[in-house]
Amino acid sequence: MSAVADDMVKVAPRGGTGLGLITALGAAVSFGMSGIFARGLIDAGWSPGAAVTVRMWVAALVLLVPTLVALRGRWGMVRRHAGMIVVYGLLAVTAAQLCYFQAVAVMDVGIALLIEYTAPIAVVLWLWFRRGEKPTRRSLLGAAVAFIGLVLMLDILTGATVNLGGILFALGAMVGAATYFVLSAKADTGLPPIALAGLGLLTGAIGLTVAGVVGVLPFEWTTADVEYSVGSVPWFVPVVAMGVIATALAYFLGIASTRMLGSRLSSFVALAEVVAAMVFSALMLGQVPGLAQAVGGALVLAGVVVVKLGETDAAAPAPTVEPVPSEELPRVSR
Repeated sequence: MSAVADDMVKVAPRGGTGLGLITALGAAVSFGMSGIFARGLIDAGWSPGAAVTVRMWVAALVLLVPTLVALRGRWGMVRRHAGMIVVYGLLAVTAAQLCYFQAVAVMDVGIALLIEYTAPIAVVLWLWFRRGEKPTRRSLLGAAVAFIGLVLMLDILTGATVNLGGILFALGAMVGAATYFVLSAKADTGLPPIALAGLGLLTGAIGLTVAGVVGVLPFEWTTADVEYSVGSVPWFVPVVAMGVIATALAYFLGIASTRMLGSRLSSFVALAEVVAAMVFSALMLGQVPGLAQAVGGALVLAGVVVVKLGETDAAAPAPTVEPVPSEELPRVSR
């Protein structure tokens, strides 16, 4: 990566845990805003496809210059990994966002995001069935806890009406997010993270635009004001905020925090996105979860945390102990 691109993501040395945590929380809060901006546009008459397409074009244009700087002299690498970039852009970025926006159109933002955030469990199951990497007991326990939380969160036991389409779209977003985690973990490509994000957003924006032009993806939009609980705003306010704050800035802060904290710690802090989304949806959309849904959401988060702790246990290599002659052992003084 070029020096300029390095300066963009190396906000602090890796040991700067305090700044890293603040940056990771900023990323989580930024990402958590996307649902409320999208729901406001959808309620005003935008189709989910139009909302996500505009979001991706704004973010792709914001990240265009950083992407070009990061890829300077590395276009051969892009050609070698073109297939992976296309899959990343269409599935890990586009499908995840489009399915999430489709879900929030018919269900609460926080619930849709919680379903999507069960992606780490899907990754564990994928690695188990695909590569034979059996999950730890802790991961299995976490998956069970998260499943119980989903049942409570969706009010299945109380006989409440469940929007099956919304649940399926949220599960589709979960599959897209799981693909994001799997492909982002491929460190052998040599592609700078910010370049992968920029190329993925650009690929997705082009793909969605083509789908909208040929009529495959419903594309409806309006210039009417967008209504929120705190008042109405012009249509371009949530559009710009969604693309710049909830996407471009969120990706940048996420990359920076990962560089400072490491992928595991930053992924734990990223769970704050769910809390942020619920707070914003309560304040801006009036979507307040009931007691059972709140308990279920807490169980889902707890289950995901336990799954991630299980992944940490599995990833930690067993320490190798070299036999040391007794005369070379250090003395321990109290």
